[in-house]
Amino acid sequence: MIVVDDQAVVRAGFAAIVDAEPGLTVVAEAGDGATAVSLAAAEKPDVVLMDIRMPGMDGLTATRLITETPGGPRVLVLTTFDLDEYVYEALRAGASGFLLKDARPEELLSAIRVVADGDGILAPAVTRRLIDTFARSAPPPPASSAAGPLGRLTQREREVLLKIASGLTNAEIAAELGVTTGTVKSHVNALLSKLGLRDRVQATILAYDTGLISPRGVPPG
Repeated sequence: MIVVDDQAVVRAGFAAIVDAEPGLTVVAEAGDGATAVSLAAAEKPDVVLMDIRMPGMDGLTATRLITETPGGPRVLVLTTFDLDEYVYEALRAGASGFLLKDARPEELLSAIRVVADGDGILAPAVTRRLIDTFARSAPPPPASSAAGPLGRLTQREREVLLKIASGLTNAEIAAELGVTTGTVKSHVNALLSKLGLRDRVQATILAYDTGLISPRGVPPG
């Protein structure tokens, strides 16, 4: 993976945590977005740990450039509470999730593995609150986008999408719907495929954008 932060001490700290974990390796570090984009193309890491506020090219632009290449690295954004508006745009730019900079080492390592495995970081309660904030502050989608995408889903897939957007894990969704976790995984994979989405993060954004879920985490109406 690549660690991107404009503070050398912060980069070194994250790199030390990652390198000490079996199966994880930091192949490069970057202090700005432009360098991160170049290194991502050259090193082809599985994950990029991305800061947002940096000199020159910021993490938001770098995230967009890195993730626009099919099969490219997945981006895990690092943030603090005062960067909420930037985080929402980073998710739209293609980031697979975000993590608070004061997260415990085990949370960082877990998040990296989740993103590397192809999923998005949406489970923690703090993430649900932030997503809620982003949805309220985001501009409304064009009216033409509201009905089209979701029309491809079955009723059960729409239910699962609603649960995903509410921040529930597969196990929690299974318990609420009275089905197995394996069944939920099948529904998640099916809806992501039908909607052309990469992961649960993009699914959550689409659910808000199309009006399937309100900023308070419940169906509108």
